[in-house]
Amino acid sequence: MKNVLVISTSLRDMSNSERLADAFIEGIKAAHHIVEKVTLKEKAISFCKGCLACQKTQKCVIKDDAAAIVEKMKNADILVFATPIYYYEMSGQLKTLLDRANPLYTSDYAFREVYLLTTAAEDEISVPEKATSGLMGWIDCFEKAKLAGTVFAGGVNDMGDISGHCALEKAYQAGKGI
Repeated sequence: MKNVLVISTSLRDMSNSERLADAFIEGIKAAHHIVEKVTLKEKAISFCKGCLACQKTQKCVIKDDAAAIVEKMKNADILVFATPIYYYEMSGQLKTLLDRANPLYTSDYAFREVYLLTTAAEDEISVPEKATSGLMGWIDCFEKAKLAGTVFAGGVNDMGDISGHCALEKAYQAGKGI
Protein backbone atom coordinates (compact mmCIF):
# COMPACT_ATOMS: atom_id res chain seq x y z
CA MET A 1 0.00 0.00 0.00
CA LYS A 2 1.44 3.36 -1.05
CA ASN A 3 0.92 6.82 0.37
CA VAL A 4 -0.08 9.13 -2.51
CA LEU A 5 -0.31 12.92 -2.30
CA VAL A 6 -2.31 14.69 -5.01
CA ILE A 7 -1.81 18.46 -5.22
CA SER A 8 -4.39 20.36 -7.23
CA THR A 9 -3.05 23.79 -8.18
CA SER A 10 -5.98 25.43 -9.97
CA LEU A 11 -7.57 28.33 -8.16
CA ARG A 12 -10.91 27.89 -9.95
CA ASP A 13 -13.78 26.08 -8.26
CA MET A 14 -14.68 22.83 -10.05
CA SER A 15 -11.81 23.33 -12.48
CA ASN A 16 -11.02 20.92 -15.27
CA SER A 17 -7.60 20.07 -13.81
CA GLU A 18 -9.16 19.36 -10.41
CA ARG A 19 -11.67 17.05 -12.04
CA LEU A 20 -8.77 15.29 -13.77
CA ALA A 21 -7.09 14.94 -10.36
CA ASP A 22 -10.30 13.53 -8.89
CA ALA A 23 -10.43 10.85 -11.62
CA PHE A 24 -6.83 9.92 -10.80
CA ILE A 25 -7.77 9.74 -7.10
CA GLU A 26 -10.67 7.39 -7.86
CA GLY A 27 -8.20 5.08 -9.59
CA ILE A 28 -5.86 5.22 -6.59
CA LYS A 29 -8.73 4.34 -4.27
CA ALA A 30 -9.72 1.42 -6.53
CA ALA A 31 -6.15 0.13 -6.13
CA HIS A 32 -6.53 0.41 -2.34
CA HIS A 33 -3.73 2.90 -1.75
CA ILE A 34 -3.80 5.72 0.77
CA VAL A 35 -4.47 9.06 -0.92
CA GLU A 36 -4.68 12.64 0.27
CA LYS A 37 -5.65 15.59 -1.87
CA VAL A 38 -4.37 19.07 -1.18
CA THR A 39 -5.72 22.01 -3.13
CA LEU A 40 -3.90 25.32 -3.33
CA LYS A 41 -7.18 27.23 -3.41
CA GLU A 42 -7.40 29.41 -0.32
CA LYS A 43 -3.76 28.70 0.60
CA ALA A 44 -1.26 31.46 1.27
CA ILE A 45 2.02 30.56 -0.41
CA SER A 46 4.67 33.26 -0.74
CA PHE A 47 7.55 33.32 -3.18
CA CYS A 48 10.87 31.75 -2.19
CA LYS A 49 13.35 34.37 -0.93
CA GLY A 50 16.36 32.41 -2.13
CA CYS A 51 18.06 32.69 1.27
CA LEU A 52 18.93 28.95 1.28
CA ALA A 53 18.53 28.71 5.07
CA CYS A 54 16.39 25.64 4.37
CA GLN A 55 19.44 23.80 3.07
CA LYS A 56 20.82 23.74 6.61
CA THR A 57 17.61 23.53 8.65
CA GLN A 58 15.29 21.69 6.21
CA LYS A 59 12.67 24.29 7.20
CA CYS A 60 11.65 27.42 5.36
CA VAL A 61 11.96 30.75 7.14
CA ILE A 62 8.66 31.93 5.60
CA LYS A 63 5.66 31.16 7.78
CA ASP A 64 2.73 30.35 5.51
CA ASP A 65 0.81 27.32 4.21
CA ALA A 66 3.70 25.98 2.12
CA ALA A 67 5.53 24.39 5.06
CA ALA A 68 2.71 21.96 5.86
CA ILE A 69 2.31 21.01 2.19
CA VAL A 70 6.05 20.46 1.77
CA GLU A 71 6.04 18.21 4.85
CA LYS A 72 3.28 16.13 3.25
CA MET A 73 5.33 15.98 0.03
CA LYS A 74 8.35 14.74 1.99
CA ASN A 75 6.41 11.84 3.49
CA ALA A 76 4.47 10.74 0.40
CA ASP A 77 5.61 7.73 -1.64
CA ILE A 78 4.09 9.22 -4.78
CA LEU A 79 3.46 12.85 -5.74
CA VAL A 80 0.79 13.87 -8.24
CA PHE A 81 0.55 17.46 -9.48
CA ALA A 82 -2.55 18.67 -11.33
CA THR A 83 -2.25 21.99 -13.11
CA PRO A 84 -3.97 24.01 -15.78
CA ILE A 85 -1.68 25.06 -18.61
CA TYR A 86 -1.31 28.84 -18.83
CA TYR A 87 0.72 30.24 -21.74
CA TYR A 88 2.01 26.73 -22.48
CA GLU A 89 3.47 26.31 -18.99
CA MET A 90 2.45 25.08 -15.54
CA SER A 91 0.46 27.43 -13.35
CA GLY A 92 2.40 30.02 -11.38
CA GLN A 93 1.07 28.61 -8.14
CA LEU A 94 2.57 25.17 -8.94
CA LYS A 95 5.92 26.74 -9.82
CA THR A 96 5.86 28.75 -6.58
CA LEU A 97 5.14 25.60 -4.56
CA LEU A 98 7.97 23.71 -6.28
CA ASP A 99 10.36 26.56 -5.46
CA ARG A 100 9.19 26.52 -1.84
CA ALA A 101 9.82 22.76 -1.67
CA ASN A 102 13.54 23.53 -1.60
CA PRO A 103 13.87 22.16 1.99
CA LEU A 104 13.26 18.70 0.53
CA TYR A 105 16.47 18.81 -1.47
CA THR A 106 18.69 17.92 1.50
CA SER A 107 16.08 15.81 3.30
CA ASP A 108 15.37 12.10 3.39
CA TYR A 109 12.28 12.41 1.18
CA ALA A 110 10.09 9.36 0.58
CA PHE A 111 8.74 10.04 -2.92
CA ARG A 112 10.08 8.02 -5.82
CA GLU A 113 7.39 8.56 -8.45
CA VAL A 114 5.90 11.82 -9.67
CA TYR A 115 2.91 12.24 -11.99
CA LEU A 116 1.74 15.34 -13.86
CA LEU A 117 -1.90 15.93 -14.83
CA THR A 118 -2.54 18.89 -17.14
CA THR A 119 -5.47 20.58 -18.83
CA ALA A 120 -5.56 23.32 -21.45
CA ALA A 121 -7.85 25.11 -23.86
CA GLU A 122 -5.49 24.18 -26.69
CA ASP A 123 -5.57 20.55 -27.74
CA GLU A 124 -2.36 19.97 -29.68
CA ILE A 125 -0.31 17.09 -28.27
CA SER A 126 2.67 19.41 -27.75
CA VAL A 127 0.80 21.75 -25.37
CA PRO A 128 2.01 20.22 -22.07
CA GLU A 129 5.65 19.81 -23.15
CA LYS A 130 6.94 22.96 -21.41
CA ALA A 131 5.03 22.20 -18.21
CA THR A 132 6.44 18.68 -18.24
CA SER A 133 9.93 20.05 -18.90
CA GLY A 134 9.55 22.49 -16.02
CA LEU A 135 8.53 19.71 -13.65
CA MET A 136 11.39 17.54 -14.93
CA GLY A 137 13.81 20.32 -13.97
CA TRP A 138 12.52 20.00 -10.41
CA ILE A 139 12.49 16.18 -10.41
CA ASP A 140 16.06 16.09 -11.75
CA CYS A 141 17.19 17.63 -8.45
CA PHE A 142 15.89 14.55 -6.60
CA GLU A 143 18.01 11.63 -7.74
CA LYS A 144 15.74 9.00 -6.17
CA ALA A 145 12.65 10.32 -7.99
CA LYS A 146 11.40 9.97 -11.56
CA LEU A 147 8.53 11.18 -13.71
CA ALA A 148 6.29 8.13 -13.70
CA GLY A 149 3.54 9.39 -16.01
CA THR A 150 1.51 12.24 -17.44
CA VAL A 151 -2.09 12.73 -18.50
CA PHE A 152 -3.16 15.66 -20.68
CA ALA A 153 -6.69 16.86 -21.38
CA GLY A 154 -6.71 19.35 -24.22
CA GLY A 155 -9.60 21.34 -25.62
CA VAL A 156 -11.00 22.17 -22.18
CA ASN A 157 -11.37 25.77 -21.09
CA ASP A 158 -14.64 26.51 -19.35
CA MET A 159 -15.81 24.83 -16.16
CA GLY A 160 -17.17 21.40 -16.99
CA ASP A 161 -15.61 21.15 -20.46
CA ILE A 162 -13.76 18.04 -19.30
CA SER A 163 -16.98 16.08 -18.79
CA GLY A 164 -16.81 13.00 -21.00
CA HIS A 165 -13.20 13.69 -22.05
CA CYS A 166 -11.14 10.55 -22.68
CA ALA A 167 -8.40 11.92 -20.37
CA LEU A 168 -10.66 11.24 -17.36
CA GLU A 169 -10.48 7.51 -18.07
CA LYS A 170 -6.74 7.75 -18.72
CA ALA A 171 -6.29 9.48 -15.35
CA TYR A 172 -8.42 6.86 -13.61
CA GLN A 173 -6.41 4.02 -15.16
CA ALA A 174 -3.10 5.73 -14.32
CA GLY A 175 -4.19 6.05 -10.70
CA LYS A 176 -5.39 2.48 -10.62
CA GLY A 177 -2.07 1.33 -12.07
CA ILE A 178 -0.07 2.61 -9.13
